Amino acid sequence: MLNGRTPSVKDVAAAAGVSLGTVSNVMNRPEVVSARTRERVERAMADLGFVRNESARQLRAGTSRTLAYVMLDGTNPFFHDVAQGIELAAEDADLSLFICNSNSRREREEAHLDRLLQQRVQGILITPVNPDAPHLDDLARRGVPLVIVDRRRVDESCCSVAVDDVHGGRIAIEHLVEQGHTRVAVIGGPESLGQVRERRQGAREVWEELGLPADDLVHLPTEAMTVAEGRSAGERLAGLPARRRPTAAFCANDLLALGLLQQGTGAGLRVPDDLAIVGFDDIEFAAAAAVPLTSVRQPRQELGRAAAQLVLDEATNPLHEHQQLFFTPELVARASTRRS
Repeated sequence: MLNGRTPSVKDVAAAAGVSLGTVSNVMNRPEVVSARTRERVERAMADLGFVRNESARQLRAGTSRTLAYVMLDGTNPFFHDVAQGIELAAEDADLSLFICNSNSRREREEAHLDRLLQQRVQGILITPVNPDAPHLDDLARRGVPLVIVDRRRVDESCCSVAVDDVHGGRIAIEHLVEQGHTRVAVIGGPESLGQVRERRQGAREVWEELGLPADDLVHLPTEAMTVAEGRSAGERLAGLPARRRPTAAFCANDLLALGLLQQGTGAGLRVPDDLAIVGFDDIEFAAAAAVPLTSVRQPRQELGRAAAQLVLDEATNPLHEHQQLFFTPELVARASTRRS
């Protein structure tokens, strides 16, 4: 501080004995300044405690050196793994990353987007509550680079990066049937989430193709994709009549599967002998569970990195064309479905 005020560019110039233009070049085009002069200016900045006014620079440039990711559920480690992939790509581009959490609430999502527009971020990545929501069209109309993560838009009007959730549901059920299960619960919700609908769709498709009775694929909806809802689903599963009770469960994500595992083992069930369990996402905790979980693995960091590369291309490439990238998940079989 200088006499109680923040040091300015003028103060740096005076302390270093250079012009305002030279200080500006050191901050914005250091390659045009001699090494000796640049060192003198940087030493003056350090001695004065000068901090660049990034907000003012953003106003002049019309953009910032940041990306933003609006995740759907901050309690789910899957989205943090995606964010890590985004951050790695942002770091490669010498950018910072803002991370916001909508908590699956449309109004919260819209509030975050409004603030990010005010911050003039270079691009926005979002796992939206509804990928076809009108407020996402508003971003495109304003020329904001936008990538949908873990979902797709019907009209493909912006870039997206997603996983084939229908295929994920199919391979989960195929695995359980191969293990000898002919009564299976499909656990997950709410149905407003496209991932839930598509994973359940894949499960139903395989079940019908195998000619198994429709009533033996039991749907247990949940209000959220959380460990607590997984435990609740386990209680409902245990309450079904013995003749209709499934011997296996396919959960729409790993948090539900972990909750189901907790409830089942706490009630004395042997996993997988009494109840086999398949999750989805293959978060780190899946393999580390008391009974390691079989899970449908999504390439989480790869999703994030690919999404960030798309949004950066849109922000910097005048010839950019929207792309819809589609990854194929794979099943990782562990002890929760394999009898010893």
